[in-house]
Amino acid sequence: MHSQRRPRPGRTGRARRALVLAVVVALCGTGLAAAAPWLLARAGIDLDRTALPWADPCSVDTGEGTVMLTLAQARRATTAVALEARGEEGPDTSGIDPAVLRRLREGPPDDAGPSLTCRASTTDGLEREDLTETGLTPRAQAVLDAMGEVFGEMSLGGYEPGGIGTGHGEDSAHYDGRAIDVFYRPVTEENRREGWLLAHWLVAHAEELHIANVIFDDKIWNARGSRGGWWPYRSPDPNNEILRHLDHVHVDVQEGGD
Repeated sequence: MHSQRRPRPGRTGRARRALVLAVVVALCGTGLAAAAPWLLARAGIDLDRTALPWADPCSVDTGEGTVMLTLAQARRATTAVALEARGEEGPDTSGIDPAVLRRLREGPPDDAGPSLTCRASTTDGLEREDLTETGLTPRAQAVLDAMGEVFGEMSLGGYEPGGIGTGHGEDSAHYDGRAIDVFYRPVTEENRREGWLLAHWLVAHAEELHIANVIFDDKIWNARGSRGGWWPYRSPDPNNEILRHLDHVHVDVQEGGD
């Protein structure tokens, strides 16, 4: 009868995980990275997928499946669709699945809603900013300028020269000049679909524009919680379409000063 070999002191799950990671690295180096997620799952290792080569940060639900995109692809796709809606020529979208462009252009067939999401990270070391003469901080102004270049003339609110101090919830980013509202009124299916074009574009560009939150149509995307995609937005008044952000896309930028 053979006795069971006991693991040596220090040979714990840590050693096993280290071995699995070494195998994963080897697989990636030989072009067999597709097997790596299975190995990690079997080893009980939960890693940030953004640190691994097969994990593109953006995804689009096409209705037939999920298509992964790089940030560059997501930015090109959302910009192309937005410019196309205005009758203008957009960036080159070769290499992007046509189903992705079709879903971003048309939205879900049954009901308007989110189709694209991206993982993003907040930026360490950002300085806290003061209002400029427009009533926006420089970061918020950069978002406004970038939106204008792609979407043209928009119905805007949520800020004014000198800043605002009322009309929004307690501790609202609007009071700091960090938030902009883009209105799509009245609340119709067509306007909701137009609003989602902007919401998707903002999420795709969130990391480079230091965006913290995008809220629209009972949904919220938050940079810190972006691994979870779009979340239900809980309005303090379910009967108020403005508080539910049904008639406008809200975007705010990171505060800075952390």
